[in-house]
Amino acid sequence: MVKAADRARNPARSSVWLEQRAPRAGGGPAGLDRDRIVGAAVRMLDEDGLAKLSMRRLAAELGVTAMSLYWYVDTKDDIIEFAIDMVYGEIDLAAIDAAGDWRERVRVLALDYRRMLVRHPWMSPCAGQYLNIGPAAIAVGSKIHGSIRDTGLPTARQPSATSAVFQFVYGYGTIESQFERRATEAGMSQDDFYGESVRAFRDDPAFVEALAPMADILDERASHGSVTAIWDRDFDYALEVLIAGIEVMVERGRTEASAEE
Repeated sequence: MVKAADRARNPARSSVWLEQRAPRAGGGPAGLDRDRIVGAAVRMLDEDGLAKLSMRRLAAELGVTAMSLYWYVDTKDDIIEFAIDMVYGEIDLAAIDAAGDWRERVRVLALDYRRMLVRHPWMSPCAGQYLNIGPAAIAVGSKIHGSIRDTGLPTARQPSATSAVFQFVYGYGTIESQFERRATEAGMSQDDFYGESVRAFRDDPAFVEALAPMADILDERASHGSVTAIWDRDFDYALEVLIAGIEVMVERGRTEASAEE
């Protein structure tokens, strides 16, 4: 496992997946294993977020001593890396394989990734902090890259297309998950929270002039009556725009290649 001091000395090479952990002497605590620890950590992270996760609180949740956890993990960062990979495992790889052409595979991947981010709001802040090279994350990454490869884009353009689609999904899922959490913390449904928030500034005379050019959009969104419907509709259409854009760029590349022959 990765010691805290090792992470500080060489953060670019620090990952629980790159280290070989020496086996502990003797047997571990009865009824405890890594999957049980990580599963409990995911539940705690879903409920309370990253800031409140600690070895002591996790041990209390499991009904064991904090020292018992160290048979299986060395640091809280180890647990977070294992938790990240556990939730990547929720993405249905079989459904992706069954989806058909690259367009359908991208749609399934994007929707599953979005749903995962919404279910686990703590995942978004982890982006970039960890290498995400666990087996489940790599399996998902392989499906993403296979789908983008099959678009027909040249290799040099495939990373850009991947970023266009999946950084969009990351941003969308992050905003959606944080909005849902904020509404929950306020003790309101998403619909009520959204309606009350919009009315708060639309009813304020100080905002009337600034909002005038956006009045038609605000009215249109209010006409749906459901925040969930808005999330789904906007996501689906934006994803179709991105897929269509990839198709256009593939065709443009073919046209340019033909012109050079």
